[in-house]
Amino acid sequence: MRKKIVAGNWKMNMNLQDGIALAKELNDALKADKPQCGVVICTPFIHLASIAQFLDQDIIGLGAENCADKEKGAFTGEVSAEMVKSTGAQYVILGHSERREYYKETPEILREKVLLAQKQGLKVIFCIGESLAEREAGKQNEVVKAELEGSVFNLSEEDFRKIVIAYEPIWAIGTGKTATADQAEEIHAYIRSIIAEKYGQAVADDCTILYGGSCKASNAPELFAKPDIDGGLIGGASLKCADFKGIIDAWKK
Repeated sequence: MRKKIVAGNWKMNMNLQDGIALAKELNDALKADKPQCGVVICTPFIHLASIAQFLDQDIIGLGAENCADKEKGAFTGEVSAEMVKSTGAQYVILGHSERREYYKETPEILREKVLLAQKQGLKVIFCIGESLAEREAGKQNEVVKAELEGSVFNLSEEDFRKIVIAYEPIWAIGTGKTATADQAEEIHAYIRSIIAEKYGQAVADDCTILYGGSCKASNAPELFAKPDIDGGLIGGASLKCADFKGIIDAWKK
């Protein structure tokens, strides 16, 4: 059985005190009412070490939203995979569409980041997905295939098995537009098929593929009911305990 995960991506939100308060609230809520899926919160770098001190990582995994493509050295302002790991974090999001678009992260840069994160034993949540123009041109399949080939299909089978894929239709992030459950299932099934072509059916069957695009408590049950959708990478709805827990509880339905 492949792992079901609901992961929160806090993005550039909440100061340290507010972030700690939210993490404590989540920690208490999920200890009292155990989730039926893996839960991860990916926070800004400055939150990680403080939250790691009290988070029950048997219930909620802790992750960063990014890491550097260099190991160490004179790279002012960057945070390395080793630094992320040293805070007590277990996960890192790489390849998010915002990093690709705003910070010009290329497939080559992302390939380096994945290798460095894995070298530190971090579990990578690797994001892929198409823009509205690409979707309207019917190019979504070739876009996601190229993103996998560019940054993670260089990995050995053993290392690829440690990757979680997050499909995020860029046109449905923060726009209120959501891919229909059928649209999401269709491309998740396609992603699984190209993983099978590369690594074999057993690896593809074991690969966790999350949906990330305006997923909320109201549509999570329908999305999560699809055979190839293994959970969600949640943005705005992960910033309030009740909203995030509502999505996590979709696995109980």
